[in-house]
Amino acid sequence: MSGSIPFYQKQHRHYDRGYRSKEVESAVSQYQSSSSSYATRSRASASLSASRGLSASYSGLEESRLSPIPKRAKPTYLAMDKENQIIGYVVPIFRGSQEYASGLSDTEEARMKESAGYMARRNLFTSGLEMERTEQTSRKVSVRQSAEHISLSKRIYENEEYHKCMNEDSLMHAPKFVIKPRSHTVWEKQCVRLHCTVSGWPDPRVVWYKNNVTIDPMARPGKYKLQSSYNVHSLEIDRCDFDDTAQYRVSAMNSRGELSTFASVVVKRFKGEVEEALPMPRHGIVSEYGITFETNIVDGFGVSFGREGETMSLGAMVIISPNLARYQPDVQWYRDDVLLQPSKWCQMHWSGDKATLTLTHLNKEDEGLYTLRITTKTKYETYSAYVFVRDADAEVEGAPGAPLDVTCQDASKDYVIVTWKQPAVDGGNSILGYFVDRCEVGTTHWSQCNDTPIKFARFPVTGLVEGRSYTFRVRAVNKSGMSRPSRTSEVVAAMDPADRTRMRGSSAPWTGQIIVTEEEPAEGVVPGRPKELEVTEATKNYVVLSWKAPGERGHEGIMYYVEKCVSGTDSWQRVNTEIPVKSPRYALFDLAEGKAYRFRVRCCNSAGVGEPSEATEATTVGDKLDIPSAPGRVVPTRNTDTSVVVSWEASRNAKELVGYYIEASIVGSNTFEPCNNKPVKATRFVCHGLVTGESYVFRVKALNAAGLSECSQESEAIKVKAAIASPTPPYGISVLECVRDSMVLAWKQPTFIGGADITGYFVDYREVINGVPGKWHEANVKAVSDRAYRVSDLKENRKYQFQVRAANMAGVGIPSLPSETFICEEWTIAVPGPPHDLQVTEVRANTLVLLFKPPVYQGRDPVNGFYVDIKEADAEEEAWRGVNEKAISTNYMKIKILKEGETYVFRVRAQNKAGVGKASEPTEPVLAETKPGTTEIVVDIDDDGVISMNFACSNLTPDSKFVWSKNYKEITDETRITVATSGEKSKAIFNMPAEDDIGIYSCAVTHTNGESSSYTLSAEELKKLLEISHDHKFPIIPLKTELAVELQEKGRVRFWLQAEKISANGKIEYVFNDNTLSQGEKYKMNFNKDTGVIEMIMESLLQEDEGTFTFQLQDGKATNQSSLVLIGEVFKGLQKESEFMCKEWHRKQGPHFVEYLSYEVTPECCVFLKCKVGNIKKETVALWYKDGREVKGDGNLTFTEGVLNLEIAQISKKDAGVYEIVMKDDRGKDTSTLNLTEQGFRDLMNEMFSHIANSSTALKIQSTEEGIRLYSFVSYYNEALQVTWHHKDSAIAFTDRIKSGVVGEQLWLQIIEPTEKDKGKYAIEFHDGKGGLKRTVELAGQAFDDAYAEFQRLKAAAIAERNRARVAGGLPDVVTIQELKALNLTCNISGDPVPEVVWLKNEREIVSDDHYIMKFESGKYASFTITTVNTTDSGKYSILVKNKYGTESADFTISVFSPDSKK
Repeated sequence: MSGSIPFYQKQHRHYDRGYRSKEVESAVSQYQSSSSSYATRSRASASLSASRGLSASYSGLEESRLSPIPKRAKPTYLAMDKENQIIGYVVPIFRGSQEYASGLSDTEEARMKESAGYMARRNLFTSGLEMERTEQTSRKVSVRQSAEHISLSKRIYENEEYHKCMNEDSLMHAPKFVIKPRSHTVWEKQCVRLHCTVSGWPDPRVVWYKNNVTIDPMARPGKYKLQSSYNVHSLEIDRCDFDDTAQYRVSAMNSRGELSTFASVVVKRFKGEVEEALPMPRHGIVSEYGITFETNIVDGFGVSFGREGETMSLGAMVIISPNLARYQPDVQWYRDDVLLQPSKWCQMHWSGDKATLTLTHLNKEDEGLYTLRITTKTKYETYSAYVFVRDADAEVEGAPGAPLDVTCQDASKDYVIVTWKQPAVDGGNSILGYFVDRCEVGTTHWSQCNDTPIKFARFPVTGLVEGRSYTFRVRAVNKSGMSRPSRTSEVVAAMDPADRTRMRGSSAPWTGQIIVTEEEPAEGVVPGRPKELEVTEATKNYVVLSWKAPGERGHEGIMYYVEKCVSGTDSWQRVNTEIPVKSPRYALFDLAEGKAYRFRVRCCNSAGVGEPSEATEATTVGDKLDIPSAPGRVVPTRNTDTSVVVSWEASRNAKELVGYYIEASIVGSNTFEPCNNKPVKATRFVCHGLVTGESYVFRVKALNAAGLSECSQESEAIKVKAAIASPTPPYGISVLECVRDSMVLAWKQPTFIGGADITGYFVDYREVINGVPGKWHEANVKAVSDRAYRVSDLKENRKYQFQVRAANMAGVGIPSLPSETFICEEWTIAVPGPPHDLQVTEVRANTLVLLFKPPVYQGRDPVNGFYVDIKEADAEEEAWRGVNEKAISTNYMKIKILKEGETYVFRVRAQNKAGVGKASEPTEPVLAETKPGTTEIVVDIDDDGVISMNFACSNLTPDSKFVWSKNYKEITDETRITVATSGEKSKAIFNMPAEDDIGIYSCAVTHTNGESSSYTLSAEELKKLLEISHDHKFPIIPLKTELAVELQEKGRVRFWLQAEKISANGKIEYVFNDNTLSQGEKYKMNFNKDTGVIEMIMESLLQEDEGTFTFQLQDGKATNQSSLVLIGEVFKGLQKESEFMCKEWHRKQGPHFVEYLSYEVTPECCVFLKCKVGNIKKETVALWYKDGREVKGDGNLTFTEGVLNLEIAQISKKDAGVYEIVMKDDRGKDTSTLNLTEQGFRDLMNEMFSHIANSSTALKIQSTEEGIRLYSFVSYYNEALQVTWHHKDSAIAFTDRIKSGVVGEQLWLQIIEPTEKDKGKYAIEFHDGKGGLKRTVELAGQAFDDAYAEFQRLKAAAIAERNRARVAGGLPDVVTIQELKALNLTCNISGDPVPEVVWLKNEREIVSDDHYIMKFESGKYASFTITTVNTTDSGKYSILVKNKYGTESADFTISVFSPDSKK
């Protein structure tokens, strides 16, 4: 049985007969009882074939009834109609389908039932007739024989298939896509499914990619769904959005290879009003589940300014009521009415109550009107504000701004036409042109596309490689330099537009079903003529043609040939000779500028080339687009205090207009700045960011691809000032008191009052019954000025809602949002109600003042105090904390606990005897900062003693007013204070300052950004002010210095003082002992009116001048005086000093000493006696004396630049004495003496000893043959220098073993035969009469061991040197002797032990004999004797002495001559 099951069925675990239904199982079992075994296997095969979704065609119905085994049909997944035409794509269903649950189709199952019933009936109702039995038996045999024959053939076939399976080499093959995925175009929010069928063995592994990035279903659960079953693979994309528009790739891979195929998905959104304005809700405004949503956008973003390259975030708080926990609205952001999608340039975030848009890298393309749209099921709300993006700082000064909006048009397989918009900023010089750069996707290298700058904002980039993708950017250039590059364009692929369209797929409405149709091949038809050929664009660089496909073109695709000819000729030339184009649009390049051409197009396909289209009119190659004309009249209109609405007349006859740039200039500056950096197409624009109060003029420029127009005429000047408008709605409605039939409401002032004072408020109310609000009713007909109002005629225990409208001179504003629902029931609580009307003023970096009004509802007892609470604005409710521990009784409080830069909110609670009541509504968030230009109240007292408080404000508006208050209540009674205002300054003058004026005075300026200040006048401060006021009324001339005395040259005496302020009309009287002094020979008076210095000079002081001197001053009504008493010892000391200075002056009239004689010891220990003289001339003589004896010069006396020097080299005790120098000439003489005896000489020597000590080197250790020596060098040694050697901090007592001495400039300490006791710290101390100086060294440890070892070595070497064998002398170098004479030489020998002596001749040892006699006597004397000299004795002789300590030799030469040869 199992052998008949095909091998490919054995691999599926689900193959089981349990898949059959019970009814079919019963029929098959009956059939098996009367059928052979082959029928069962055949039915199983047929059942499996049906279960795999294969359509089979049967032939021979009668034979099928007998043998239900059908012939195998080739599997197909195409849906066919009755005429066998393909009508769609069938996706096989493998699970959960009723049709295939049994494994058989309905037709086959019915046929099997019929066959089984027939066989059963035949067996049950067999006739007893023999004829019938014979006939039935023969029929059975025939059927069985036929079935066995068929079964045998089937088994042979299946056996062959089975053996093929066992031979893997013949079965394995690379993946192959039987059916490839098809491209689709779907609507947004719809689903799409891509299918493919893959064959291959082993089973290929299939991976899906999106833009070459692997799709991971787990990364975005629910977005992607992958399915694979029976070699059919699918990718389902749920709720498609714009990001799903991409190229999808499916890759199949096994051990035999890999194969990929592609399909594109294009997601479109609904057209119509969507492209022109913001989209309306798709399903209209309906309620869901009976819920009506109220949406409010609060705390929105305002007009924002950024710079290229910066990051900007826009956000707004969104309040949706009712607040459902899991409900999320549809949050969308738009720029210039175009929906934004998340990208690397912009990111959206929704936190549940706040929508945020982050622009990660600003470019001028990001400038525009941004709109936040919040859509719920019932309504939508929008909020808009403009974002301005300024150019980044140019890399080169004077360079233009970067171009913007770089886009690619007419992209083909070898070219792309790049367009852009010109920048608004040209850097002060006209733009010479633009450079276009390109970069291939996947690289970072930018290459310049044009060699010379182009002025036209459109350029064809050629030389692209087909199939590759590129991005582009543009740079502007003027004579100053190159701009920054623009933002890169979107990626564009170099390919034929028809191929690109085919990859994206065709667009079709969503029907819920995807059906792919194929047409039957038809006989080839030569295409007809293209239609509607026209030149859509013509410049000097290229011409663009477009046309429509012909009607007659057959069923296959067509391509096109483009032809051209010069106008006036009939010579047509094919442009694209090699490869025809597929799309009905083509750009031609390399045309001669100025020539006229005609063009035509032919179609072609496999059947041939069709007839040409109608030729175009003659087109002249050149730029036909002109620069637009200047815009018309420019009209500015007031808008806000920082913006102006500018409108203008459009440029006339402007072609392909891109937009307009608006420029503004402060009147008189002649410098225009751009108001927008992105062109606007409208003829009206709001220019923001202007300075309040300044006057501006405006002008406009138009632009298209050809360039910018001339500037329009300047507008009339307009002063930036807010236009008057009705106020915005009040907010924060709360209940202050409630009784049976009335309620007291409070609210907060509108955030914008419309540029004019609010004249009043109107309150409306409506009753709410069972949650359904009724109609609004007016509560007051006449406007109320306070922000609190009692609404009467209400019904007890009813529910009400309220709204408030504010009014000014421009009208009544729109009503506020409905308040919460309040119940009108009488309050009976004992504690007071909430305070109201909280206001914040005088905001500084660390302080502010909070004002409030007491509660309307007092409770059971009167209010007796208030508590102020504070918390950070973004903190939780639990963060509220008290500011004051003790209740305050005033309706204001200065809070001093703020941190600069933090944002706070405040609330107030009232208390009475019963306790603390409910807190007030919190204030708006307040930022703790001192705003630039903030001023304070300044107290001033004028010359008449009038006290005033002054406040200045530079941010006034025409409607601003100064409001002065005392204890934060406006001053209306001028009995005690008079207010005077002039321009930007206001003054509060105290009429009669007294204790009643003590308090807190404040000044606030209306219609400003909270300009205010306060001044606390305490009792102490008032007392100080009154004293100053008295001084101003009865002035005293202030003195910088009191009367003083000083001595001048020649001993003159100067009395002087300096007045701080005195006019030129001031008078001075000089008084001595009550007697007025006058100008004369004795007294010289002087008054410097510029400096206020008053002086009186006397030549000298006499005895009668002892007494009191007084200067009396008067300047108008101001007076003052100062006195100086000179009596007793003070007078005598001043007189004595005056006389000395007089003598000194006379001394200095001749040669004199500026600096008296002194000495100087140089680092080289030379002594110089020196002095400095003045007022000398050539005849001036200088004489040196020592102990009364003149010192001769001998070159040591120098006399230059007024300095005299006498050098004493190598000073010693004999140089002690008294030195004197005398300067004299015909004008007089001067003498200076220096005593260098006893203490003076000792001080001199000690200073020299100090120099010697400082020049000493560090103590060093040296080993000798005797022992260890410590030594130090000095730069100079003097025999009078006293030093002390120390060992272990004790002075060393010198012995025969330890000695000290001096050798040159070396001071040493010798330790003979050192022992362990000699280890330790050694020091040499230099005595200089003061602290002295010590140099130390540590003779211990390794240092001692090394020194001792070196000493032993040197000692041994010395002993060896003293005792080694030596030849002391006595031998000549050369001996010349006559033949036959006797020679005797003697030398001294030393050494211990006695050396051995050897005599050599010509380096050979000589043995003593009769001819050579050698002796060595007493160990000291060696002799060498030749008894009879002959010529053979000539040669070199040596004596060699040696002992254990060494060897030494001495050489001599003997030359023998005969008497005859000499003659």
